[in-house]
Amino acid sequence: MRTANLALPTSAPSLLVSRIPLPLMVAAFCLLWASAFSVAKLAIADCPPLLLLMTRFLLAGMLMLGAAAICGMKLTLSRRDWLVFAALGVANQAAYLGLSYVGIQSVSSGLVALVISSNPVLTVMMAAVFLGERMTWRRAAGLLLGIGGVAFVVESHLSGSVEHAAGIAFTIAALIAMAGGTILFKKFAPKGELWIGTGAQSLSAGVALLPFAFAFESVSDVVPTWRLLTALAYLIVFVSVAAYLLWFYLLTVSGATAASSYHFMMPPLGMLFGWLLLGEHVAPADLAGIVPVAIGIYLVTRPAAPQSKTSRA
Repeated sequence: MRTANLALPTSAPSLLVSRIPLPLMVAAFCLLWASAFSVAKLAIADCPPLLLLMTRFLLAGMLMLGAAAICGMKLTLSRRDWLVFAALGVANQAAYLGLSYVGIQSVSSGLVALVISSNPVLTVMMAAVFLGERMTWRRAAGLLLGIGGVAFVVESHLSGSVEHAAGIAFTIAALIAMAGGTILFKKFAPKGELWIGTGAQSLSAGVALLPFAFAFESVSDVVPTWRLLTALAYLIVFVSVAAYLLWFYLLTVSGATAASSYHFMMPPLGMLFGWLLLGEHVAPADLAGIVPVAIGIYLVTRPAAPQSKTSRA
């Protein structure tokens, strides 16, 4: 398997992330990432989606880069590094979440979770082409189990509902942007500080969304409620900073296919948060879909057994 030559984090915040046990890191990432769907629904009720994302990204980027400066980290990056991080920010954040937030206004959260969680399927094909990651029978079986579990979880949620074609198109475009961003990170991400790189991506994503937000949305539509402020603070601190830092770190220590397979956990977890925060109905049978999803993740991420020196090809 060929991956980009990425340096591991060295600063205090990133070093703290690297010391978290991998299973706990994966669990934290999945919970934070899945919760973002429901929290975004709360925030969009009081603020247009692109204005919300623009504000979130700009504040998150300034927060991370400001904290880096206070901690004495060097903010100097080469022109190439800034360009790469800017491209990653546009793909991984501006395009992916911008399209998702627009789409989620006219389709069910279950459909959005289903489409986005199929990210590993598209990523594994792109990784085989662009990163040289090998597709094994075990990985193929794991991906099929993950797809089956996801389909089982959301089947009852989607049955009988009417989804808007434009919303579906935006969500599929968001999936393509996310898979492409994953491959870009593995192939082109420069060496250096992960904390600064994540902040630079958020800042560039906010700048990229700025003209679209003011062209297609109006500030007068923003309703300054405590619900909006609380949701925005959560999305900035726990998703844009914590979850994205975990996500990019997981990408540095594992293959694109293995890391993206964690997204198979998003539909059941997203439905759980939808029930807790939005009062959405979740059938007990839906939770059974977690079993094949968990098995699929294990098969995709399980390291291959080392070959014996005495074995013959």
